Amino acid sequence: MNTIYNDPSKSPKERTKDLISKMTLEEKIGQMCQIDGNENPELWLKERNIGSFLHVIGDEAIRLQKMATEQTRLGIPLLFGIDAIHGHAFHSGATAFPSQLALSSSWNPQLVEKVGNITAKEVSLTGLHWTFSPVLCLARDIRWGRVDETFGEDPYLAGSLSASIIKGYQGKDLSHPESILACAKHFIAYGETQGARDASESDVSERKLRSIFLPPFKDAVDAGCATFMTAYQAIDGIPCSANKWLLKDVLKNELGFSGFVVTDWDNTGHMHRLQKTTSTIKEACEIAIKSGNDMIMATPEFFENAVELVREDVVSESLIDEACFRILETKFRLGLFDHKRYPDTKKYKIFMGCDEHRKAAYDAALESIVLLKNKNNTLPISNKFKKIAVIGPNANDPQAQLGDWSFGPRYYPERPTLEYNDYDISNIVTILDGIKKRANSSFEVFYEKGCDVIDEKDKNIKTSIETAEKSDVIVAVVGDTIVLNGETRDRVNLDLTGAQLELLKALKDTGKPLIVLLINGKPLTIPWIKENADAIVEAWNPGIEGGNAVSSILFGDYNPCGKLSISFPKSVGQQPVYYAQLPGWHGGSYADMEPEPLFHFGYGLSYTNFEYSNLKTSKKIINDSEDLIASVEIKNTGQIAGSEIAQLYTNDIYTSVTTPLKELKEFKKVFLTPGETKTIEFKLPLLSFSFVNRNCKRCVEPGEFEILVGSSSKDGNLLKTIVTYGGKVQEF
Repeated sequence: MNTIYNDPSKSPKERTKDLISKMTLEEKIGQMCQIDGNENPELWLKERNIGSFLHVIGDEAIRLQKMATEQTRLGIPLLFGIDAIHGHAFHSGATAFPSQLALSSSWNPQLVEKVGNITAKEVSLTGLHWTFSPVLCLARDIRWGRVDETFGEDPYLAGSLSASIIKGYQGKDLSHPESILACAKHFIAYGETQGARDASESDVSERKLRSIFLPPFKDAVDAGCATFMTAYQAIDGIPCSANKWLLKDVLKNELGFSGFVVTDWDNTGHMHRLQKTTSTIKEACEIAIKSGNDMIMATPEFFENAVELVREDVVSESLIDEACFRILETKFRLGLFDHKRYPDTKKYKIFMGCDEHRKAAYDAALESIVLLKNKNNTLPISNKFKKIAVIGPNANDPQAQLGDWSFGPRYYPERPTLEYNDYDISNIVTILDGIKKRANSSFEVFYEKGCDVIDEKDKNIKTSIETAEKSDVIVAVVGDTIVLNGETRDRVNLDLTGAQLELLKALKDTGKPLIVLLINGKPLTIPWIKENADAIVEAWNPGIEGGNAVSSILFGDYNPCGKLSISFPKSVGQQPVYYAQLPGWHGGSYADMEPEPLFHFGYGLSYTNFEYSNLKTSKKIINDSEDLIASVEIKNTGQIAGSEIAQLYTNDIYTSVTTPLKELKEFKKVFLTPGETKTIEFKLPLLSFSFVNRNCKRCVEPGEFEILVGSSSKDGNLLKTIVTYGGKVQEF
């Protein structure tokens, strides 16, 4: 057909305009629908001209795409989406990377971008085009089930890493055969719900929203993120998918987002069925359209109701055109009308889960692991320990190790089996596998599961003690598992579950050196472990190469360099313990517990030591015209080479509204050989000293600012100096 929209020489806008002019109302509304591809896809294709499917991969994706492009009137290609949250982890044989929370402990934007790039390559090889990632929610209440999906608690770090993974997914050109669409979610303040109850109400003022939760999403827009997903919950009584101010005024107009907005799963139906803000589904569909949602996920009733709403003049067809335009232009930009309809099966055999990709998964896990304690240099394991007891429920559990959003879509049974979805687990290197491989003939390794993560009666403490007693050192692998993390899996208690603490106490009583390795999706309340373990290693959900990465650190082949992106509380009732606290707490402490977290944001040890000194600024008076440069010297005072992540925070000492006592503004990773000293610099534009005022405008006020630089957010780990801004109030 000789049409503009089929002409690759024309721009995406020109092609989209031409295509929409040829479409019926029903065809345009069909493009706004996304449905589970397992539910009568032929009907949706042939009768409703559907725009997108999810939960479809491989041969089925190819079959449906052929049907869409060859058997429909206009031949509009389908957009296939999937939750490739930490690699293409639903797909057997693909590379499953560490979880997003784990990756954030690397503080390495370049590494995170590479993870996104490899994920895009493997996703595209299975005929899919779109990942519902990254998660830009902030983990400020650790009871929330989806903490493992976040980049931690801090907006600056989350925004930096999110921008990097978006660039990795989308590449320099969306039309590249190996690029996929990123999706910034969940817009907005989804993790701030009351009681950390997933998808309930968020009590967030506009100033708080703009101060804390909006900056990472602005970073995503600036990085060119192609799609946004609306959050489930309501803010001040208004569901996010019903908030026209949020989606149109702020996201599309103020931030300049030019891609399309998709709802989360059945958000439109939830307005009627769960949130009870509309008396009918039809009214919910009306509100969803008028509020600025472009694609409606998993609400099958939307199609017919939207058609009726336009026919009845309740909804203007111009709103349908606007939404459809954003979707189709994205499809043109992605190359779906031209060269990216079908995967290259030859490349699939070469690249899916290949050695190069596994090496990247290994590197990502290495940099994500955090050393939390190392009493008397228990680690690394040396030849003084010839017999190693590996004990604990997470030592040989692939599911606990990979974490959430792996092995298949999340409608699996409450206690999923490893055989789910015919997933091949043979390529997953568990902690036990990795230790045995690294130990080879130099060490003797004994293994005992010890107990179950959940069932406190399922335990074998006696055998575990016997195993420990015939060894020189104990590596106890404990934590949580996927039924304790994810959507609908919020917690009231963050202690170790099952008989894990009982197991650890029994192992401690043997008198053997006790190394505790944590495999978990979120911080746990582990004061007993901090007090009693000889060494603590936080590995999070380290992915398919987790066993090899952990063993490299345990045996000293790699010097750990990860830093926490999230604070650990001593008790669940101590929350919130995120570092960016506001001033004004009478007494500054609980009656029965000090305010300091168990482990601070930004904290992480090394097998060497680093010393900070000579903090300087390029000037003492900040002005409007040039950046402030802060510099600090870092020396490796230990005996081995290592990397340190230096962190710069600011504190606006007096402000017209309350502001955090410190906020992360920049970070740098530096590699130092023994005895080496390097000077590193941080560049701070005037915007770095800004806050959101009572009028909800970002501004800088005259006054004094603390510059704090060091190894973590803990006051005792930071050097401080003061600079002054003497200019007029500046709004941005």
